Amino acid sequence: MTIAARRQGLSDVATARLDRKTIDENFRDLHPPLSRHEAKVEADRCYFCFDAPCQQACPTAIDVPLFIRQIAAGNRTGAARTIFEANIMGGMCARVCPTETLCEKACVREAAEGRPVRIGLLQRYATDAVIETGRSPFTRAAPTGKRAAIVGAGPAGLACAHALAVAGVEVTIFEARGKPGGLNEYGIAAYKTVDDFAAKEAAFILSVGGVEVLYGLALGEHVTIAELRRDYDAVFLAIGLGAANKLGLPGEADLENVADAVDYIAALRQAEDRTLLPVGRRVVVIGGGMTAIDVAVQSKRLGAQHVTIVYRRSQEHMKASRFERELAQTSGVVIRTWTRPAAIEGHAGLFSGVLCEDTHEHEGVLASPGSVFRIEADMLFTAIGQRGTPDAFDGAGIEVKAGRIVVDGERRTSAPGVWAGGDCVAGGDDLTVVAVEDGKQAARSILSALGVSA
Repeated sequence: MTIAARRQGLSDVATARLDRKTIDENFRDLHPPLSRHEAKVEADRCYFCFDAPCQQACPTAIDVPLFIRQIAAGNRTGAARTIFEANIMGGMCARVCPTETLCEKACVREAAEGRPVRIGLLQRYATDAVIETGRSPFTRAAPTGKRAAIVGAGPAGLACAHALAVAGVEVTIFEARGKPGGLNEYGIAAYKTVDDFAAKEAAFILSVGGVEVLYGLALGEHVTIAELRRDYDAVFLAIGLGAANKLGLPGEADLENVADAVDYIAALRQAEDRTLLPVGRRVVVIGGGMTAIDVAVQSKRLGAQHVTIVYRRSQEHMKASRFERELAQTSGVVIRTWTRPAAIEGHAGLFSGVLCEDTHEHEGVLASPGSVFRIEADMLFTAIGQRGTPDAFDGAGIEVKAGRIVVDGERRTSAPGVWAGGDCVAGGDDLTVVAVEDGKQAARSILSALGVSA
């Protein structure tokens, strides 16, 4: 936006709304790590349940009672090994998993006292020390002569690559971007993974050896499934969801200061100086998931004065967890429910506001009573989900449902020799921990198909 336009009052989007020291403080670690004493005290709260409900609630089936007992006994490295054997991304999952709806919700202390054992922080305490060494605690088996191609270096791809490499399979990862990690690197709120943790964890995983990562190579553009099936013994697709859903309203594509939330978060994550990132004084976010919460809270922490999330149903319908919703509200974000955008307004090519209408449910169907109001704003973020890019499969015979790949329980696709996992598959939960489990299960299936011992 030009200075002249701002002077005319057409919009108020600017950089450096806060000084660098304040912004750095705003983006410090959301959950500071436990000290050794704090970890010991918290570990001692665990009942070490037999057939523990917390373990059953974990998508990767981490033996939670065991690793907590190891922490209580002072065996931090052993605790990390227990975690990594089930979830090689245990460090990231300790930071971004909705533990309040998974393991901690299932904790018996939560049921009895309303205060669960802080499993996520204990998991971080155990894993961080080992990840900081940059060296894998696993040893590769002898080379098997088998080769696997993985498309995508996100959580599913890295988890699959690690399991295959440990078993002696040579792995090549084809990654479209310039860094590994997927949404862990590009799509998670910066205050959840400070100090370049996503890159450190990816390097830790790859340190096991036997994995080559080729960057800047996208499926359907630089490499095809047919070529991969020809050159490798197995193929695993972990391509995520490459396209953002659109509102489908006029002005969305051509008005300045209307942006996709995922792209903005990626720019924020990669910014060396966050004061240089422009943000509006008044921001509107459309959506109800984690991305909507992340971009809204980060806008506030960059200096936006008024941030409003617009969601078409109730807060209970939002994909964002209760903790995340409360984080947004305590950060000063207003959540307007039973509201949806009807029109995007602009002036002189600049976004100026959203015309909204009230909604309600009638016999399970979302409807509008016709009441309309306007929210004036300088910046609009859309965060209404992402969709797959099946065109990249180029007639490979892969079954797709609603833009996502159909897989069986072993993550096999309909194409022989091709597996898939992570956000790109139908029926997934779009969580890092679920993607890791997909990669792990696919690796087991691939190894079985190749006749390699796990």
